Parts: sequence; structure tokens; C-alpha cells
Amino acid sequence: MHILITNDDGVTAPGLLILVQAMRQFGEVSVIAPDHDWSGHGHTKHFKRPLRVQEVRLADGTTALATDGSPADCVAMAVMGLLPQKVDLVVAGINSAANLGHDVSYSGTVAAIKEANIWGLAGVAISLDIQRNSQQAPNYGLAATVACQVVQMVIQNQFPNDVFFNVNVPDLPAERFRGIRLTRQGLRVYRDRLEKRRDPRGDSYYWIGGDMPSGIPKEGTDIGALALAFASVTPLKLDLTAYHVLSNFTDWGWTPAELPAANGTAVAPPIPVPA
Repeated sequence: MHILITNDDGVTAPGLLILVQAMRQFGEVSVIAPDHDWSGHGHTKHFKRPLRVQEVRLADGTTALATDGSPADCVAMAVMGLLPQKVDLVVAGINSAANLGHDVSYSGTVAAIKEANIWGLAGVAISLDIQRNSQQAPNYGLAATVACQVVQMVIQNQFPNDVFFNVNVPDLPAERFRGIRLTRQGLRVYRDRLEKRRDPRGDSYYWIGGDMPSGIPKEGTDIGALALAFASVTPLKLDLTAYHVLSNFTDWGWTPAELPAANGTAVAPPIPVPA
């Protein structure tokens, strides 16, 4: 296996190095990561400016490539030729906060494996649920152990090529950890607020802030699993189509595209004409 490691916390983040060391048991590891923190930037990809790349050394001497691009840029560049050898799997993390529920739309960590999926590659995102005011050292070792178990299963099993995996691990001592659960996305509760401030010149500027999000710990969800001291593994897809409601719109005068006409010949949906 040739595994590409990236993240959104930056190439010097401690979770990246621990993940790199853990993934070496599965084969060759290459590292391309942002040169600064891209947390919360979602699936950013650059088309209108150049991307700079430089070789750096991680704390253990590992050679890595650092770029001023996003996590998605890291994956795209690797696939398009920045690395001379073919990538088999992309693993992103270990992120220094959970990516639960709707966080997957904001997360640069998850964006990396979404980009991998666009290129037809398997992807696993690993996040550790570190609490902002925690007094204990983050248990990246537990997250790395869970990452290895998930990656082992991904390698051994043939999953559909349109599926990727979002993994969240509770930040707990090993003796309190209860195992791994397969989950669905839960409901995040955000407490964002807009703060208006003034700079030294007296001009207004705005800061989107607020308290850390929480979530509804419903059984079967990623949020529920972490609340019970389990790691969550959530299979995701890029296809956002709400298939379960397609048939509900027939009274709008539109025909779902996958429904054939009476004679079996596919037809374009009718376009309503304004009165």
C-alpha cells in the first residue's frame, strides 16, 4: 500500500506525526500537508493562484511536503503528479477536535478525504474529541490505535468506491474507552454569534465567534457514540441527492429524471411555463 497522509491543522501538528508513524505498518507513507492551520475552511480548492510546495522534516526526521494550499489541494496535487507513485489510500488527521454531524461540511480534515473520493480513492478521516479547556494531554495514541483498526478493515474489505469514512475518537484514557461503533451523522447544535468590533482607525469589522458546538447524543449517531465513550465510524458519500423525496415533487409538474415514459423511452422533465 502507498498511503498519503494529510491534515488541516498544519504539517507541524502533533496528530499528524503520530498518524504517520502508525500508518507505516501498512506500507509506504507519503506526507503532503498544509504549512498552516486550515481548520474550518471546508472543501477549499485553489484554481486562481499558484501553490507553493517545500520539503520539510517532521520531528522524527520524516521527509514531508508542506504547501500553502488547502487539505484538498494536498490530495489533488498528490494524485495529479506531485508524487511519482500512485496513491492507494488517503488518511487525514489526527485532527485536534471532533468532526461530528454537520461539521463534515466545515472540516478541512474531511475535505481531504472528500477530494480523495472525487479521484476514486478510499479515504479515512481521523479526529480526536479534544475539549477546549481540558487539563490532560490529548490521547493521540488512542486515536492512532483506532485509526489502524479502521484502515485495516478498509484495506481488507471491498467497499463501494463512492464511500469514505469519518472517524471520531473520544479523548479518554485507554481504560475508559469502550470500543468502536458504526454510526450515522448526528445533529450538531451550533452557538455561533456575530461580533461587531472596531479597529484602531475606528472602522467596523466583524468576527464570527461563539461557544463550542454541542450535539444531541441520539443512539446510533456519531455524537451518541462519543457520549458513551465509543469511537464512531461513519460512512459518507458525496452524493447529496435527497432520493427519499424525489417522488414528492410530481405535483409540481416535474417528472423525476430516472422515471421512464410510458413507452419506455426516457424523456426530459417538462418545464412549467409561467402564467
